[in-house]
Amino acid sequence: MASLQASALRLSSSCCSMKINSAIHVPKLPKVIPYFSVPKIPTRKLQVQELNIRDAFIKIAPVEKIDVITTAPIDDKSPNSNTIATTQLYAILEAVSDRVEMHANMGKQRENWNTLLLNSINMITLTAATMAGAAAIAGAGMPLLALKLSSTLLYSAATGMLLVINKIQPSQLAEEQRNATRLFKQIQSQIQSMLSLGTSTQEDVKDVMGKVLALDRAYPLPLLGAMLDKFPAKYEPAVWWPSKKLQKKNKSREGNHVQQEKNGWSEELEGEMREIVEVVKRKDIEDYERLGNLMLKINKVLAIAGPLLTGIAAVGSAFVGNGSWAAIAAVAAGALGSAVNAFEHGGQIGMVFEMYRNCGGFFQLLQESIEATLEERNLEKRENGKLFEMNVALKLGRSLSQLKQLARKSASTRMDGTTINEFASKLF
Repeated sequence: MASLQASALRLSSSCCSMKINSAIHVPKLPKVIPYFSVPKIPTRKLQVQELNIRDAFIKIAPVEKIDVITTAPIDDKSPNSNTIATTQLYAILEAVSDRVEMHANMGKQRENWNTLLLNSINMITLTAATMAGAAAIAGAGMPLLALKLSSTLLYSAATGMLLVINKIQPSQLAEEQRNATRLFKQIQSQIQSMLSLGTSTQEDVKDVMGKVLALDRAYPLPLLGAMLDKFPAKYEPAVWWPSKKLQKKNKSREGNHVQQEKNGWSEELEGEMREIVEVVKRKDIEDYERLGNLMLKINKVLAIAGPLLTGIAAVGSAFVGNGSWAAIAAVAAGALGSAVNAFEHGGQIGMVFEMYRNCGGFFQLLQESIEATLEERNLEKRENGKLFEMNVALKLGRSLSQLKQLARKSASTRMDGTTINEFASKLF
């Protein structure tokens, strides 16, 4: 019995020791110990090696950076390449963009001038006519003198303002700026096309510079000293291109296909272009010349009649009370002067005349471009024939088939000795 108890005690003590061992047993941390280990003090040899490594990195980094910059490929045909012609075209493009903005702003300003001056002069004239009529029925004394003086001053002011507005023709000035804005935008798009193609040369720069300067002369911005004559002796179309004959070179004419096709030109196409020129000269140019001269005469008559009527009204209002004729002259002439002013500047006769000048210039430019192209005997130096034909058709508002039909009709009427009854342009 005692032996059994002793064995039981030994068993229980061993179990307890096992439990205690398992409870207080701490696992080994072989991977944690290195993280908390104290770093060794580097020796002089290690410091020297580390410094050498750092210096090597410092020296190598700039070399790699320089290599990347210097070895980058440069495309000489790119529009952003640093060539003289491309740089000059970018400078011209910036100047043209500025001109577009200037002419657009001036056009809005001068259109406001036309509206404000028209309304102001009409209000002044009608007010003066009302005062002249009131003075005719007023009694003698201070009321009559006050009405007479006020009416005379208002009529005199309206006469002076009419002389100024008829001289500068604000509606015509606004139309000039609108045309200049449109034409400068065309030059702007042409320059952008040259830069996108990346084949610009010094000849292109000279051509663009000539167009810009010619357009500056055709539509000047200042009024004093540079303003165009609003009442010339006769109608003349606007000219906004260089005076020399246009000779354009197509730079994409290469290959055997171009030589076989003769650059898109044929005798039939040349004959077609000559017939188109004849129609433009006989019908369109002559018609706009007739209309331009007619509008010029109407504008001259109205420009003289307006100030003349208000001047007569001013004189009549000064003698109101001395007879019925003075009151009639003051009221009737003032009313007629207001009507003439409304018709001239409200109807924008000057703008219509400028529109005819611009249309006449458009047809003259088309005629000169076709003639200059046909005079070039070397077909390789011409613009591609099919492209040229398409451009002419688009400018006239016609399809290619309609353009050929017009040329055939013109040829048949010339052979019969008659005049063609159709205009070349369907746009205006």
